[in-house]
Amino acid sequence: MKYITGMILALLVSNMSPAGQPARLVWSDEFNKDGAPDPAKWGYDIGTGHNGWGNQEAEYYTDRPQNVHISNGTLKITAVKEDYSGSSFTSARLLTKDKFSFKYGKIEVRAKLPAGAGTWPAIWMLGSNIGATGWPASGEIDIMEHKGREPGKIYGTVHHPHHSGANADGGTVMIQGEATAFHTYSADWSPSMIRFYVDDRLY
Repeated sequence: MKYITGMILALLVSNMSPAGQPARLVWSDEFNKDGAPDPAKWGYDIGTGHNGWGNQEAEYYTDRPQNVHISNGTLKITAVKEDYSGSSFTSARLLTKDKFSFKYGKIEVRAKLPAGAGTWPAIWMLGSNIGATGWPASGEIDIMEHKGREPGKIYGTVHHPHHSGANADGGTVMIQGEATAFHTYSADWSPSMIRFYVDDRLY
């Protein structure tokens, strides 16, 4: 990934419910308190990601308010062009590792994405056993990826053994205004399949 910037409005996970019954909300963050993200819900990857968890990004990830903060009901992740610890950019990479995990359910994220070549925002999940099994054995569900050089094109992808990287399973959809308006990106994960949606549109 190059660098990530954008705004996330709300994130929720609902467990599988018996047929005919409404889903039950089990986790959410509405980002309605200004300042830093809730440390009970969010942690950070700090550094360049060249130590095993990154993808050769150009940025140095920090937890500084210049790169990540909440205001006016949105979480803002900002990429800054600056010299910082040997990198030419900074940004932020938030994660719920060791704070929340689930198996099966629907996760939704409402986000406005950055524009321009070089950006590559992503909303994704890794198996909580990645420390023991490594990647891609842990699995990866990419709820949303967007390459700035491909305006309007949204990716939903699943990485797993023998199907990872360029050989992963998934699909794409074209949308309008990904960088000018909020859209809802979701993945509905059941024991038999994973469905990807943008604004409730299955693709």
